[in-house]
Amino acid sequence: MDYKLLGFFSGFPDGFPWDVAGRLREELTERGSLVMIASELSKHEKVDRYAAQWRGWFEDIGLPFEDYHTIDDRMEPAQAVRLVEETSCVILMGGDPAQQMRFLRDTGLDEALCKTSAAILGLSAGAVNMAARSLGIWESRPPRAGLGLANITVYPHYDPSDEEALAELLRISETLPICAMEDDSAIFISGERVSSMGEIHIIDRGRITPAWQGGLLLYVEG
Repeated sequence: MDYKLLGFFSGFPDGFPWDVAGRLREELTERGSLVMIASELSKHEKVDRYAAQWRGWFEDIGLPFEDYHTIDDRMEPAQAVRLVEETSCVILMGGDPAQQMRFLRDTGLDEALCKTSAAILGLSAGAVNMAARSLGIWESRPPRAGLGLANITVYPHYDPSDEEALAELLRISETLPICAMEDDSAIFISGERVSSMGEIHIIDRGRITPAWQGGLLLYVEG
């Protein structure tokens, strides 16, 4: 697999932060089309609203695409696979990670995503599913297999003050290291270059360490 760019995003309440926007401007020099893959496939109004939001985020930072496509249960699988094969950038949208992963596997989009050379960006559920292990701390025990685009496990929307979630993450971390991402954070992987922005915490064997101090590269390639 030879990706131009992988981006794992937690959540952006107010659009792309300046540092994330700068990295996207650096990397997304080819912008023929943007393909967005939904996670809640039949909630069409919600899917369309968030697709418009993504489009606005890119246009707000001066990165418009020539074409935009949204994949959900309204599209035939063959057309969806073709779009992923031909696009410049894929967005795996947020929402329901289990539903999104079933959709990817049922339509053959999982294989297409593993073969494409397009940039692949995932927000929240999308970032969870891009990883080697798809982690939902309440609904999936043990974590499910993800797409495996990077050897990493992420937990988005991390709130250090949420004691119940933290206790579960600490338990899981005894056998699986986790990159816990607060909102407005991102992990970028481009070739051998691995970088992070925002507040990200490594939770490993019951210990919590800031990503910059804990050696993020170890938890991506290890």
